[in-house]
Amino acid sequence: MSGIPEGEAGAALRALLTDSVVGLAVWDTGLRCVWVNDALERYDGIARERRLGRRPRESLTGDTGELEALVRRVLATGRCVTGREYRVPTAPDSRRDRAFSASFVRLHDDGGHILGVCMLMLVVTDRRWAGDRLAVVSEAGTRVGTTLDVMRTAQELADFTVPLIADYVTVDLTEAVRLGEEPLDRLGRSQGRVPKFRRAGRASVHAGSPESLWLNGEVVYVPETSPFMQVLSSGRPLLHPVLDPSHEAWLADDPARAAKIREFGMHSLLILPIHARGVLLGVAVFVRTSNPTPFDDNDRLLAEELVARAALSLDNARRYTREHNTALALQRSLLPRRVHGGTAMEVAARYLPADAEEGVGGDWFDVIGLPGGRLALVVGDVVGHGVNAAATMGRLGMAIRTLADLDLPPGEVLTRLDRTFIRLTEDEEEGGGEVATMSATCVYAAYDPATRTCALALAGHPPPAVVHRGGDCSFPDLPHGLPLGVGLLPFPTAELELPAGSLLALFTDGLVEERDQDIEVGLRRVGRALTRGASSLEDLGTAVIGTLPATPPPDDVTLLLARGL
Repeated sequence: MSGIPEGEAGAALRALLTDSVVGLAVWDTGLRCVWVNDALERYDGIARERRLGRRPRESLTGDTGELEALVRRVLATGRCVTGREYRVPTAPDSRRDRAFSASFVRLHDDGGHILGVCMLMLVVTDRRWAGDRLAVVSEAGTRVGTTLDVMRTAQELADFTVPLIADYVTVDLTEAVRLGEEPLDRLGRSQGRVPKFRRAGRASVHAGSPESLWLNGEVVYVPETSPFMQVLSSGRPLLHPVLDPSHEAWLADDPARAAKIREFGMHSLLILPIHARGVLLGVAVFVRTSNPTPFDDNDRLLAEELVARAALSLDNARRYTREHNTALALQRSLLPRRVHGGTAMEVAARYLPADAEEGVGGDWFDVIGLPGGRLALVVGDVVGHGVNAAATMGRLGMAIRTLADLDLPPGEVLTRLDRTFIRLTEDEEEGGGEVATMSATCVYAAYDPATRTCALALAGHPPPAVVHRGGDCSFPDLPHGLPLGVGLLPFPTAELELPAGSLLALFTDGLVEERDQDIEVGLRRVGRALTRGASSLEDLGTAVIGTLPATPPPDDVTLLLARGL
């Protein structure tokens, strides 16, 4: 430090130890680490006490044996090595490491005596990906958008881009996207207010993302004069190479964010709108702290490609959420809110929707009054999921109510319902619509309280369970018939005797079918639950549903219980 006063030299060395962005380590002639600064620990996560006194193979990461051989060669020859790649895993399960550039120089004292070897480590700028951008974007396709969940997709985007592009990344989505609703073409002020955003993803080189003012799912404050609002309003990216909070007027209205910027040394900012199919879904924010290199156009281009790919996944997830919510609302609106058995029977129903990942199914149930004080009990299941299945279920439900008014035998009711279903399918085909459901099952039962008999017919549907007053449960051997939509054979009508106090349980296959299990296992499970008794049919229905192996189940579950009065 020739020419520098001794006091200033000491201050400079202290700054090199604590404030430098260059990672430094020194090994003596015995290859023992004798000096290391704070930056190196920040970069590779190895604490100073684990490094001092140890050889390179014990105090570095990655190809430690090769690095030690390199240090030994520099010590022996005096020829420095520059630009040697030094990779640090970002997480134990990460498939991409963080890359640094390491240089090795032999040190001498004033007399020319060899002191050891110094390693200088710098963060490699993300321009290293310029020649391999296609591979990076391709890898993003396997790691971002793995589910039809908007929040998870946003988090995957944040995880993938840290530290690839930035040291800290947030993804905020409009409330409309999270709920599966239609976003706006341009996000500006809405009725005098800034649209609501929620944090959907955040990632950082620091554990727990302490830079973030909001947790995932929380509403994010967006100042009207901020660059975030500028990007959302214009739909164009904003590259802010140098971020200086003392010169950013908008931060005067956002002191909490300004404090975070200063605390973590945020010095470069890149904000990208999240576009998909002509609409804006939200905003992705990239920040550099530990990496001293400002963002440039190369960084922006790579980030735009990654965000564009993620945006398509986000929009697909949004559309799926919207369709699923629509189908669920449609299905629930078509199912009866309450069922009444009048003076003929005490009835209770339970419906449990399918798991969200499988979509909404076409289960339905109904209780219909017939002439002469009799009662019709109906349970059906349209094959398929989504809006089409729910809509078809609604049409069949209305059709069977119309047919019930004709007071036909159950077999004839199902025969006519089969014809109706075939016509519905043909109409969809002729109209050019997508036919997503081609069959359905149904059980139609007509109970006569005067004779205590129940006439019923099955269209490819599971047989009902009968619990007699003594507590025995059986599943009568009845003609199953073919599912609706086949149109080949009529549906035979069978008759059961239901003495006073007998219980009839109609259900869909979701109640008894289990993956990797024979259906008999599910039937026995349901039979045992039905015979345990309960204070009311409502409680009994809850108890039977409670025996399901998984909740929510992989398929819709419907249970209709009826006991003669």
